[in-house]
This record gives sequence, C-alpha cells and structure tokens, in this order.
Amino acid sequence: MNHTLIGMAVGAVLALTWIAFGFWAFLFVAVAITLGAGVGRVLEGKLSLAGLADVLRGRKSS
Repeated sequence: MNHTLIGMAVGAVLALTWIAFGFWAFLFVAVAITLGAGVGRVLEGKLSLAGLADVLRGRKSS
C-alpha cells in the first residue's frame, strides 16, 4: 500500500465518521479524500509543497 492510498483511506474513514452525524455529507467526503490523497502524495515525495506554493503565488506556471 502506498502513501496516497493510505491517505485516501484515512480521509474516507474520517468522512464516514462525520457523515454518521450528517453535515453536508457528499461535500465533506470529496474534500476529505482529496486532502488525504494530497497528504499521501507529499509523503511519497510526488508533490512539493514549496513548488505548490510557488504555483499558487504565480511564480511558476507548471
């Protein structure tokens, strides 16, 4: 199992826990899984936070 898959599984478990209490279920599941996958990619070294910050600031286009 790679870090992206583990991060997605953790995000899904957290989302399902929140769903049990019923607060914008679909939106939360999508956000939690996306964040979990992002954390997994950072841990794998496939996503650089510094590079991502540069892109968001407009310093690099890709």
